[in-house]
Amino acid sequence: MKQLFVGALFIALLFAGAPAVAQILNPVKWTWKAEATGKGEYELTFSAKVEAGWHIYSQFIAADGPVPTSFAFTANKDVQLIGKPSETGAKMHEGHDPVFDMHLKYFEGTMVCVQKVKVLKDTKLSGVIEYMVCDDTRCLPPENVEYEFELKASATPEKKTEGVIINENNGTFDSTVQAVIEKSLQEDSAAAVVSIGKFGTPVKSCGTSDSTEDKSLWSIILLGFLGGLVALVTPCVFPMIPLTVSFFTKRSETKSKGKLDAFFYAFSIVFIYFLLAVPFLVFNISPDTLNEISTGAPLNVAFFIIFVIFAFSFFGYYEITLPNFIANKADSASNIGGLVGIFFMALTLAIVSFSCTGPILGSLLVGALSSSSGKLNLVAGMTSFGLALALPFGIFALFPSLMKSLPKSGGWLNSVKVVLGFVELIFAVKFLSNADLVAHWGILKREVFLALWALLGAGLFVYLIGKLKFPHDSPVSKLSPVRISFAVLALLFTIYSAYGIPGNDLHLFSGFPPPKFYSLREVKLDIEPVHNDYEAALAKAKAENKPVMIDFTGWACVNCRKMEENVWTDLEVIERLTEKYVIVSLYVDDKKELPAEEQVMSEFFKGKKIKTVGNKFSEMQAKYFGSNSQPYYALITADEQLLTEPRGYTPDVKEYLAFLDCGIEAYKEAKK
Repeated sequence: MKQLFVGALFIALLFAGAPAVAQILNPVKWTWKAEATGKGEYELTFSAKVEAGWHIYSQFIAADGPVPTSFAFTANKDVQLIGKPSETGAKMHEGHDPVFDMHLKYFEGTMVCVQKVKVLKDTKLSGVIEYMVCDDTRCLPPENVEYEFELKASATPEKKTEGVIINENNGTFDSTVQAVIEKSLQEDSAAAVVSIGKFGTPVKSCGTSDSTEDKSLWSIILLGFLGGLVALVTPCVFPMIPLTVSFFTKRSETKSKGKLDAFFYAFSIVFIYFLLAVPFLVFNISPDTLNEISTGAPLNVAFFIIFVIFAFSFFGYYEITLPNFIANKADSASNIGGLVGIFFMALTLAIVSFSCTGPILGSLLVGALSSSSGKLNLVAGMTSFGLALALPFGIFALFPSLMKSLPKSGGWLNSVKVVLGFVELIFAVKFLSNADLVAHWGILKREVFLALWALLGAGLFVYLIGKLKFPHDSPVSKLSPVRISFAVLALLFTIYSAYGIPGNDLHLFSGFPPPKFYSLREVKLDIEPVHNDYEAALAKAKAENKPVMIDFTGWACVNCRKMEENVWTDLEVIERLTEKYVIVSLYVDDKKELPAEEQVMSEFFKGKKIKTVGNKFSEMQAKYFGSNSQPYYALITADEQLLTEPRGYTPDVKEYLAFLDCGIEAYKEAKK
């Protein structure tokens, strides 16, 4: 029991996403048109279509934050601008953003801006749109889109000229580069890399090529199996094990027939839980939907409410049951002879035990659909849940004498439900925290989150030592060794949660509480990389005989801040980065203009001009590594040889340390 509870709780706590596949993101498509309104005047309309989950910023926001959308018109004496561009959109959001700590306005779905002009003479008007796009976890580098209109002073209101462009820096790629990107994406590698010329192939593979879907799938299978084992020791299921096995072995003419019936009963349980997942297979669940499930504020609030409802059901204040007529129908059908009757007996068990298994299945449903490949994960998780639930029926049918070792039913079964209720509340706080981070409400800062976890852990401890009772609890006359073990675990959970409130690192909870930057206090970083000077970093690395870690980052990159404040503050990570590497942070959204002689056309993104320091490093990341999302970490030698597969956002400290250590080993091999 002890191992079961620890596994179910902490595997769930440590279950987090893996780095994303290297890819070029294309979240915005721009279109424009010029419509004559008469008397030589035009309305120039610029429309941005933004993919679900992303947003684009208003023209009218303060400096020192995300890059606002802007329209630069090339000076033309034959065109007069009338006022400033207006802006509208399908979904406009405005308010204080705690991440940037400023008042912001942005649009989701669409953004439409209109500039009125007066044309004095037939001419062409060109210019550049600059904008920045972000989602709830990252921002892409600022983009520049060039446009051109052909305008006539004598145009009638019916005359229109239009143009359409897909972001020029996300549009037509060099064919060789594009082919390599497509190949890497088809391989679906979690650390896929485009290595073209300059950096070469990695010196050493760090074993990071397992797909995130495979990791997620096996985690869901394990969670489903653990959930089934937990369901076995609930009052709805546990007493049924000896009764059902005895029924089959005693009613049959031969022992072999009884064992066969019991095995088919167990198989039917697995099959029923598989069937429960079938409806989800026919749903067209897109990646955008799955992303909304895992990050959207409304759905996370809904999950919070559901988990609270589950918790109080486990506490015994009410039961979540299916309608009685369903159970009656299944029970009547179980009287049919043969294998059909046995199947309906298994269905009856699944229905009448729903008040205990329902909350566990609900938690599994959320976990499966919140990960990638939600449909496949859900089927695997539900089937493994049914397998764990059915396992004892098959084992005890094969070895009936083992049933003598089963503990007797009693009040301890209700205690299991109450413990699960506290676990449900712990997860409920996490889902509310997800919503809080996405919506920037600021109600669950890191300290508040950990205080709630500590309070729930303390409540569980008080319950386990017999000082707190719920409606269906039996009196606790003596604390059993198992109950004492659970109480110790609850106390350790409480102390550990409280330990993190002042700002201490919590490696066991990594990725679950809000990041350190989301705090009631100001947090300072311990590492100072070389800033935006790639050549200086190479020279320093050569002089110190160290490898280089390229940190592609951004001033407005939220996940970059999380890595710096949650992973880079770990003592072992600090030791590796400060003593073993030269770090250069290349800001892809840096607005500083390059010297005129360095402002050249992009070799990777056709039609784009490299004008700023940020453009230069964005081009470098996309061209050589096939990615334009941050953070992104590449380990190289001072001679620009790639050491191992680059990594993206890696909130797990152990995974990040393994990545750094592999780079050190690869550097030693490269030196040989």
